[in-house]
Amino acid sequence: MTGALSWPFVRLYTLALLFFSANAILNVIIPLRGEALGASNTAIGWIMGAYMCTAMLFRPWAGEIIKRRGPLKILRIILIINGCALLLYTYSGLEGYLIARILQGCSTAFFSMALQIGIIDALPEKDRSQGISLYSLFTYMPSILGPLLAIGIWQTGGMNYFTLLLIAIAICTAVFGYSIPMATEKKATTETHEVLGFGVIKSLGQLIKNPYLFKCGLLMLVASSVFGAITNFLPLYAAQLENGSAGVYLMLQAGVVVLARFALRKKIPSDGRWHSLFIMGIMCTLAVAAQCVSYSLVGGPFFFYTGAVLMGAAQALLYPALTTYLSFVLPQMSRNMLIGLFIATADLGMSLGGVVMGPIADATSYSFMYMICAIMGAAMIIFAYDRRKIFVGERA
Repeated sequence: MTGALSWPFVRLYTLALLFFSANAILNVIIPLRGEALGASNTAIGWIMGAYMCTAMLFRPWAGEIIKRRGPLKILRIILIINGCALLLYTYSGLEGYLIARILQGCSTAFFSMALQIGIIDALPEKDRSQGISLYSLFTYMPSILGPLLAIGIWQTGGMNYFTLLLIAIAICTAVFGYSIPMATEKKATTETHEVLGFGVIKSLGQLIKNPYLFKCGLLMLVASSVFGAITNFLPLYAAQLENGSAGVYLMLQAGVVVLARFALRKKIPSDGRWHSLFIMGIMCTLAVAAQCVSYSLVGGPFFFYTGAVLMGAAQALLYPALTTYLSFVLPQMSRNMLIGLFIATADLGMSLGGVVMGPIADATSYSFMYMICAIMGAAMIIFAYDRRKIFVGERA
């Protein structure tokens, strides 16, 4: 195998699979545990949202620090912090869950930036979209069986198995991560220091000033808010449905993400052009998916699981398409930091999906809240249209 499927990259994808495997279980257990302890949707949203909110805050700094210190050195520290966070879940209540989510968010910011920057820098331009798609694919593979496993643990009251499982995940991830050989780090060039001196805070203005980053960032922000609302509240919403299972929904959605990202990895544009119809189609799929979930309280399980398939398709294609496009059009000198800002918009969206949508669900209903998500997705169909064709040679 060569390119994005060569052995060194497969090892990185496998590490990503191990690292994110706990989330597939925690995304189901935490809302159910919170409800059992009497927490409101708003409180559950804050706990769930703390993970991505923390990741968002650390993303830009992660890109800068990784560039200075090297990805593998940072990676080994992060694996220890992530292991401590997972252990905290095993013996604490809601307050401990909040602290653990914050630690996980910090770990995820550095971990994903290290791997994605390494993939983008190491692969030729024609293979970038495949590398990003495969990385994203492996991060979602645990979500195929993880939700069903979590539902089984919860329904049988086997929280001891929950404890043992998180401990096993923490140990396996750390051991596998440390087995990756430490390459000799290159010293940062004067040119790199100039980029780092630009400053993370100053670079935040590029989210608005840079038209490519602004368009991709807003699309990702809105889409991730919808994804976050699904992740945070679906286990509670599914309990209101007849013949509706959160575990089956999340497994089906994740399965579609995995299959689509592998089967369509060569179809995602990797030419530096803005493909309006492609992005508009993804946002349309997202809007229809959210509306299907909203309507399923009346329409039944057919709409519920149709929403899962469509949501998985939208989730599979949007992130790698936008990330690959930005890797071409952003200035080479500040690309890593600006891509970190873009990924931060995805984190912010996932966080808002819990923090903002939780109070809406408290004030109205889950069904109405998911209808709001559908309207947000529909609005982005128009925003995704752009008559300009941005070529590789026209990057800023």
